[in-house]
Amino acid sequence: MTQQVEAEGTEPAPGAGYGTSDDALEGLLDLADPQPRYKGWIDGGGVLCPIDGLAIAASRSVVDDVLRHPETFTSRDVVQLGNVRPLIPLSLDPPDHLGYRKLLDPLFAPKRMDAIEADIAARVNHFIDAVADRGGCNFTEELAVPFPSAVFLGLMGLPWEELDNFLRMKDGIIRPGGATLMEAESVDPAERKRIQDQTAQDIYDYFNAVLDERQRRPEDDILSGFLQAEVDGRRLTREDILDICFLFLIAGLDTVTDSLTCFFAFLAQHPDHRRQIAENPAVIPAAVEELLRWETPVPGVPRMATTESELAGCPVKAGTMVMVSLGAANVDPAEFAEPFEVRFDRQTNRHLGFGGGVHRCLGSHLARRELRVTLREWHRRIPEYSLKPGSELHYARGLRSVENLELIW
Repeated sequence: MTQQVEAEGTEPAPGAGYGTSDDALEGLLDLADPQPRYKGWIDGGGVLCPIDGLAIAASRSVVDDVLRHPETFTSRDVVQLGNVRPLIPLSLDPPDHLGYRKLLDPLFAPKRMDAIEADIAARVNHFIDAVADRGGCNFTEELAVPFPSAVFLGLMGLPWEELDNFLRMKDGIIRPGGATLMEAESVDPAERKRIQDQTAQDIYDYFNAVLDERQRRPEDDILSGFLQAEVDGRRLTREDILDICFLFLIAGLDTVTDSLTCFFAFLAQHPDHRRQIAENPAVIPAAVEELLRWETPVPGVPRMATTESELAGCPVKAGTMVMVSLGAANVDPAEFAEPFEVRFDRQTNRHLGFGGGVHRCLGSHLARRELRVTLREWHRRIPEYSLKPGSELHYARGLRSVENLELIW
C-alpha cells in the first residue's frame, strides 16, 4: 500500500535553491509542486527570514513552537478580509478565545457529524448525478466548488436556493475580482478592497436578516441556537453571532473545495492509490489523513510576534509576521517516516492539515466527514477515471487548489 511519489527535485541538497529572499517569498505562493521546496526549507534549518518583518517557520518543531504559544505569536487581528470586527474565534487568543470554543466545538463533534452524514451523502450524490453519465466533468466547477456550500446550507438550516448566493459571497472575499488573495498583481488593490468590503457587508446583512427571521420563528438549527447561547455566563450579542457566521462562511467552504481538488488530482494521476480506495473503501479514513498531510491544501497560517523572541536560534522582532508553513511541517522527516511517500497504511499520522494549538480548525470533523463521504460515494459510482488528455493542472497561488481539474471516465 505504498508508492513512492515521483517529483523532480524531491531530494535537493540542503537548502539548495531556496536561500534567496525572492525564492522564499515565491515559495509561499507557488504551490504546483511545493514538497521539494519544503524539503529545502527544512534542510536549511527550519526557519527563514527572507525580508525584514517576515519569518517563515518550516520545521515541525518550530511550527509546533509557534502554534502552541499564542501569547508570543498571536492571531489577533492578523486576518483582514473585509470584516469590520475580529473573526470569532479565529482572531481571539486565550483566555477570550476559550469560552467561544466551548460553545462551538460541540456543534462539530463526531456524533453531530454522524447525525448529518446521510444528508452529506445525499448532497454529494446530487452533484455526482449531474455528471456520472457524461463520461467527464470539470470536477472543480461542478463538484468541488458547490458541494461544501451545499453542505453548509443544510447545516445552517438554509434552503438549496441560496447556493449561488453563498458561492458569490465566498468568492467575493476569497477571490475578489476573480483572483485569489495571493494574486494581487491581477486585480487593482483598490478594486479588490472595494469588492471585499462590499461582499463583507452583504454577508453581515444576509445573516442579520436570517437571524431576524429566526428570532421571530425559531427552528431546530445552529442559527436559532446561537440566539439563545451564552459564553461565560453572557448571552451572545448579535455582533458575536455575525462574526462567527462570517468566519464559518469564509473558512469552512473554500478549504474543503481546495482539498477535494487536490485529492482527486492526485488520485487521477496515481492509479494504484485510486484503486486502493475503489477496491477497499475501508482505507478511506486513512487515505484522507495521508492526503491531507501530503497535499496540505491550506499550506500556511499567519501569526504576529508580540514580543522579541527567537525561533531555532533566529531572532524575531516584535511585530514580525510569521508565516507558519503547515505544508513543510507535514513532510518533516523528524516527524514522519518516509515523508515523501504517500502511504495509506501509515500507522501514525500526526499531520497539521488542520493546523494546531488552540486555533486548530474548528470544523475539522465536518471537513473530514465531507472528504470521506465524497471519496466513498464517488468511487462507488465512478471507480475508474483519469485526467482529461491534454489538460494542464493550474494551481492557485497561496492556497493549494486545482482551479481547472478536468476528469474523464
